[in-house]
Amino acid sequence: MKDSNNNKVGILDINDDTGRAYWGHQLRDLLGVARGGASRLTSTANGRVFPQSMKNVCLIYLAAISASVAFTSCERPKPTADTGPPEVLVSEVIQREVPIIRQWVATLNGVQNAQVCARTEGYLTAIAYQQGGYVKKGDLLFQIDPRLFIATLDQAKGQLLEDQATLLGVELDAKRAKELFQGRVISEQEYTDKTQTYQTKLATVTKDQAAVEQAQLNLDYTKIVSPLNGIAGQQQAQIGDLVGTGTNQVLTTVSQIDPVWCYFPISEQKYWEYAEPLKRVMMVPEEKRPEKAELILPDGSVYKHKGRFVYVDRAVDEKTGTIQIAVSFTNPELTLRPGQYVTVRAEVDRLPNALVIPRQAVSELQGSDQVAIVNPDGKAEIRAVTLGEIYGQMVVVKEGLKAGDKVVVEGFHIVRQAMPVTAKPYPGSFEIGGTQEATQKNSLPNLGDS
Repeated sequence: MKDSNNNKVGILDINDDTGRAYWGHQLRDLLGVARGGASRLTSTANGRVFPQSMKNVCLIYLAAISASVAFTSCERPKPTADTGPPEVLVSEVIQREVPIIRQWVATLNGVQNAQVCARTEGYLTAIAYQQGGYVKKGDLLFQIDPRLFIATLDQAKGQLLEDQATLLGVELDAKRAKELFQGRVISEQEYTDKTQTYQTKLATVTKDQAAVEQAQLNLDYTKIVSPLNGIAGQQQAQIGDLVGTGTNQVLTTVSQIDPVWCYFPISEQKYWEYAEPLKRVMMVPEEKRPEKAELILPDGSVYKHKGRFVYVDRAVDEKTGTIQIAVSFTNPELTLRPGQYVTVRAEVDRLPNALVIPRQAVSELQGSDQVAIVNPDGKAEIRAVTLGEIYGQMVVVKEGLKAGDKVVVEGFHIVRQAMPVTAKPYPGSFEIGGTQEATQKNSLPNLGDS
């Protein structure tokens, strides 16, 4: 931009004296041009002459300068006042005893699962139970045609009676022969023959008695009954089928499911972590063991009855490198069934004097866990920490903090090392639950990129 002397000048501020003089001079010239119009040429106050065609251009230029003056004459905003150190919410590091909780995916199974088979050969004539229903020990499940076995039993009994009658006669002969031999009336050979005949018939009667018992058992086996209390499964044979020892067919399965057992494998390495507490539990009689295990159902709900550890396998499976463990749960409603997949959660030990902080306070940055604390002088400090067990909404800190330190729960992303901050107590509360594996800390919020 040039002044009246054709010198280049910058944009002048309307608020200083030089700017006001310059812009006033320019406005007077433009007003003169805008008002002129009687002659082809228009003179201005300073003697400069403008052609008539410049009149319209001057009017537009005048409007632009007026707007520029209006905007530049507005009052400039005042700088914002200093608000002081940023505010953060903090929580103290707590020292307490922490229960170590672990959970495993488990499979439900009955304490006993009896496969029901026919113990004698025959044709099924009746199915006497409701499939999937509850049965008691001794309840009739299947019936085999008993007529052949009744006849066999009667025949065995008849043979026994016949031989018992014969035995009675030879027994009297043997007693008489003994008296005659003692009186030297008969020879020793004759006495020996009479005694031998008696012993033979006595053995025959004993054999007959065994045959009667066997025939009775076979007849009893035609009634196939439940061997235990439990739930009877689906029938695997139909009426009219030939069943028995030759076919070795499983007719149904009865499972004792009150209590029900939950089986789950753990690795050999994990077993060594829990070996000592498991040993202590197993040395206590089963009925006196503490019930500290919980069952999480497939819908996420927690089963209302708690369970106890009842079984640790004798050996590690060579194929999988795991060892089998079982937990027992009462099942009076019979709602838990074999084959279901569930989650078992149990306290395996306790961690004394553990330091815990809110999980929300931890930020994971480039593979390192960090927290911000507020020192007594009111300045922030960023610390690297080593985490341990996850404890509900809290997490155990193994290294990096001490009891009483104030960690930043909200505001980590705005603090820097040695920055003055205003610390206020975190108003919320944190859920305290059971611990999880330390390797599950990937669920921690990543605040490092905030």
